[in-house]
Amino acid sequence: MLFPTTDFAIFFVLVFLGHWLLNPHPTRWKLFMTAASYVFYAWWDPRLVWLLAASTLISQTGALAVARVRTPKGRRGAMIAAVGGQLALLGWFKYYGFFAVSFDNLLRSVGLGSAFPLLQVTLPVGISFYTFMGISYVVDVYRGDTQPAPWLDFFVYQSFFPHLIAGPIVRARELVPQIQERRDPRRIDVGRAAYLIWGGLFKKVVLSSFLASAIVDPVFGAPRAHSSLEILIAVYAYAVQIYADFSGYTDIAIGIALLLGFTLPQNFNCPYAATSAQDFWRRWHMTLSRWLRDYLYIPLGGSRGSNAQTYRNLIFTMVLGGLWHGAAWTFVAWGLLHGIGLAVGKYRRDRRARLGIAEPTDPLRVGLQRFWTFQFVCLGWLLFRADSIATAAVMLWRILTAWGPAPLVTPLVLLAIALGIGTQYVPRRFPQRVEASFAQLTAAAQGAALGVTLMVITTLGPQGVAPFIYFRF
Repeated sequence: MLFPTTDFAIFFVLVFLGHWLLNPHPTRWKLFMTAASYVFYAWWDPRLVWLLAASTLISQTGALAVARVRTPKGRRGAMIAAVGGQLALLGWFKYYGFFAVSFDNLLRSVGLGSAFPLLQVTLPVGISFYTFMGISYVVDVYRGDTQPAPWLDFFVYQSFFPHLIAGPIVRARELVPQIQERRDPRRIDVGRAAYLIWGGLFKKVVLSSFLASAIVDPVFGAPRAHSSLEILIAVYAYAVQIYADFSGYTDIAIGIALLLGFTLPQNFNCPYAATSAQDFWRRWHMTLSRWLRDYLYIPLGGSRGSNAQTYRNLIFTMVLGGLWHGAAWTFVAWGLLHGIGLAVGKYRRDRRARLGIAEPTDPLRVGLQRFWTFQFVCLGWLLFRADSIATAAVMLWRILTAWGPAPLVTPLVLLAIALGIGTQYVPRRFPQRVEASFAQLTAAAQGAALGVTLMVITTLGPQGVAPFIYFRF
């Protein structure tokens, strides 16, 4: 079920009413919200609802075992078993085909034939997000950072529909306490919720969809048919498309949760204003960045060892982060590129510290850092979007050599790219003022403003709505 659809609008109205009617009755409310979230998930494929339930059962059983076992070895074993169960589900549904085909191709290249049956395994929507949530829950219980939640509370946490399909990746200690509290409808921040939902709809339905159809899909679909300038602008357009698409989903999810009385963590903070690869990952998909740091990078050793070990940990973490995004060598290469970027950035920061050189603060130097960081990120997006490493190489080569006319590079395309990037440099106080001004309007004025905005979005948007990009990760 897509957010910007009539189906979801009807679904949400019914859930909103049921949610607030049952709010004074905790057990019935939790049963209702769990059922509603499972209906939301089943809308794509009812046959895969069991997978969400299995992931929930594995995590909760593992967390309870970790809490009840007294010996350190037993607690560790229970944690490993639960995490292993989650990874087994993720590995089978998301990575079996990738590794089977890759290994099969390797064996064929040396004349040894096939090794595994090449099965067509359906990729369940959102599996990467809810398995990561389940893993973080079990590990946090093992570390003593949180206590096991009651069964019904955990079912609500794991399946809560606003974040179920594409995040944010919410920790149990961030959401479970909110599930256990009674929400006060008088304290709902309607102004902020409306700002986030309507802004997210504009980013997804108008900005992302336009750039996808106008230049990104045609160029990435047939790069040999396009000129240098078209390919270069298509890469920049994809940077805006994926940002508008994913941050748009996140904004809608956070806004919907606000209307239900819940606060979800921020997931984006002007990533294209970053001054380094490290700064980019502090701003882009922030809940994933923190997850990779806390549950992969730090357990690997983080920065506690030698410099070489730290660089290795950074690169290995980002390679696995790339593989998390998709079962393809392009995602591995994308993760490797960012891992190398993080390692080089750390080397430079350490060298500056040794030499006593302060980080530049003058506007020109900072502007250059932002410019080159954006070029680096866009190089990664080319790998991320291309259907193969070979296609990415062709596009890079044609950027340098295929000079010619560029009919797809229209003023409207350039304006959309400028809008997507330029808005990230708008001071935070401006949207805050807009939110505050909206909140001060009467209910009738708010309704009229939202109606006009929705009409504009519907007019400018395409017929139908494509799935969000991160639904397949």
